[in-house]
Amino acid sequence: MSDQTTREQIVEAADELFYRRGYEHTSFADIAEAVQISRGNFYYHFKSKDEILAAVIRVRLANTQRMLERWESDGKRPADRIRSFIHILIANQAKIMRYGCPVGTLCAELAKLNHGSQPEAKKLFTLFRVWLRKQFTLLGREADADALAMHLLARSQGVATLANAFRDETFVKQEVEQMCEWLASCAGSAARLRQEEWKSDVRHTA
Repeated sequence: MSDQTTREQIVEAADELFYRRGYEHTSFADIAEAVQISRGNFYYHFKSKDEILAAVIRVRLANTQRMLERWESDGKRPADRIRSFIHILIANQAKIMRYGCPVGTLCAELAKLNHGSQPEAKKLFTLFRVWLRKQFTLLGREADADALAMHLLARSQGVATLANAFRDETFVKQEVEQMCEWLASCAGSAARLRQEEWKSDVRHTA
């Protein structure tokens, strides 16, 4: 097993344990046991849990960026791409109901601990915010694109929190449907605005 492979396995195991148990309640021994390596080998790669946390956040950022790029390439229209974000609540429903949102739970825990890595973890939300803002801009809602992005982020986090609390599949599906309906209304109002602007331009040039 190469050093790089061992390091990657440690980060992968830590990522899963931090999500399931929380950062504070995951020990070096827990991670070493999950990877099945000696403590000495473990310390060769990481000297502190904070180092592992930094590596986990970097991996999550990279994975999130790849996911956003995939949604970008797969979705023909901005609304299709935004729906991909909404439907992640369905795709990850089982884990979200059991452990909550991996981004939200980590950010909340690090904020409570006043941990130095909290600003880095917050970049995960920023990735989504910037990407959603871009999609709403392309949808024709440039004036309020950031507000819409933040609204959708907030609502999805609220759904994830309540899904974890109540573990109600029907609730999650209903909320996803309502968010998709809200998105359709956003797209519809943008289309009407473009049509009105076009008519105004025609009148002024006639």
